[in-house]
Amino acid sequence: MKHSEAFEKLVAEIRPLIDEISIDTVLDWQRTAKSFTLVDVREDHEWSAEHIDNAFHLSKGIIERDIEKHFPDRNTCLVLYCGGGYRSALATYNLTRMGYKNIHSMQGGFRDWKGKDLPCSNKMA
Repeated sequence: MKHSEAFEKLVAEIRPLIDEISIDTVLDWQRTAKSFTLVDVREDHEWSAEHIDNAFHLSKGIIERDIEKHFPDRNTCLVLYCGGGYRSALATYNLTRMGYKNIHSMQGGFRDWKGKDLPCSNKMA
């Protein structure tokens, strides 16, 4: 998907202010049983079509409003992902500003995860 110049500029401005981690880091954390939650911030229809196994869904449209209901401990380790890493970067930035201290955005998002043939769930199946 081609993003607007203004959107790309906005994400580029906040990227140095957040912690982005690679898919390989996420896989390493899974292998070593590090305690964290994958949070899918894509839209409902994207989540319903397919998502990473064992992920939790809070779309970008509601995550700032609802995060405290689901993750009240601001030290909880959360790894956010979206389709390509843009929306998750923005959500990571916002949650960091809300006081979340152990929050990360997964670089490359779901597209790169699928590109590596990693496990996914089809919610509609």
